[in-house]
Amino acid sequence: MRIKLFGRAAAAAICSAAFTASVASAQLAANQTAGFAKGKNYVFTYTEQYDCVDEPGDDLNFNGILAQSDPLELQTPICQAGTNPSIDPTGAKINTTDKLYVLVPLFSVTPDTNPNDAIPCPTTLPSFAPNVVDGVATPVNELCGPALGNFFIGSAAFGNSIPDAFRIPSALDSGITVQCPNPSDPSGSCTMHASVLDISALLGLTGVNTMVPLANHSHIIDTSIHHKRAIWWQVILDLVTDPTVWPAADGSSGLTSLKALRAAQAKGQVVADVPTNFFLFFGSQKSKSASDAMASMPGM
Repeated sequence: MRIKLFGRAAAAAICSAAFTASVASAQLAANQTAGFAKGKNYVFTYTEQYDCVDEPGDDLNFNGILAQSDPLELQTPICQAGTNPSIDPTGAKINTTDKLYVLVPLFSVTPDTNPNDAIPCPTTLPSFAPNVVDGVATPVNELCGPALGNFFIGSAAFGNSIPDAFRIPSALDSGITVQCPNPSDPSGSCTMHASVLDISALLGLTGVNTMVPLANHSHIIDTSIHHKRAIWWQVILDLVTDPTVWPAADGSSGLTSLKALRAAQAKGQVVADVPTNFFLFFGSQKSKSASDAMASMPGM
C-alpha cells in the first residue's frame, strides 16, 4: 500500500530540482539515542543495522520488474516513505510489529531562504545503480544540499522557507532540539539508521526514486514496558507543522507520548501517520535522568 501525501505540483518541483542542533548527552553511548514514551524520557540502544523490507511482488526501483526477478533492486536498500509492507524483517505480519513514531519538524518559525542551510549531500551517499529496462537507464534523483534548499524556498506549500527538518544545526530555529542526529554526528545521520530516504511513493511519483537526506527528528514509542531486549520497530513518520507542540528539550512539554501525538493530529498540528518500509532494531528503557535525554546545543 502506498500513501500519497503531497500533490503533483510539489512532486514535479522536486523532480525538476535535481528531506541540529541535535540532542543527546555525553552519557549516551555511540549506539544510543533518546526517545519519549508515556511522557517520560527513554533511551534506545541499537544492536543491529536498519532494514528496509522489499517483498517479492514489489517494484521499489520502478523499472517494471518485480523484486523477485530483479537482483539489481536488491543491491542497495530502498527505504521508502509512504510504502507499507505486509511483513516486518522477521516475517511477522506488520500489524503485530511495534511502531516507532518519528517526529519530523516540518515548520520554520524563522523563515530561512538561504539554500546553503539545507542538509548537504552525504559524503558517503550510496551509489544507486540506474534502473535499466531494455537498455534504457532511469535516473535516480538525489535531492540534497542547495538543490533541496531551493525546492523548499520555491514552494509556497512550505512557506518558501527551509523547514527545521532539513536545516543544518547552526540554522535551526531557537529552542528546537531533536534526538537525531547526535551532537557529534553530521546532519542527515543517526546511529544505525539509513542516511537517505526515498520519498517518491509519498509524493505519488512512480517513475523515479527521489532520495533526500535523513531528516532531523525525534522519537515516540507507545509503551511503558522496558524492552531491554532489542526488537524490530516499524518507522512511522509524523510530520509536525505546528512548532508549539514540538517537545521541549527536557521532555517537560509537547509531543512526548502517543496520546499527545494523537491529540495534536486531531487538531491538525501534525499530519496523519505516514508508514514506511524502514525498520530499526533497538531495545528501550526508561532514562535514569533528564540528562540522558536531550541537551540544547549552541545556536539553538
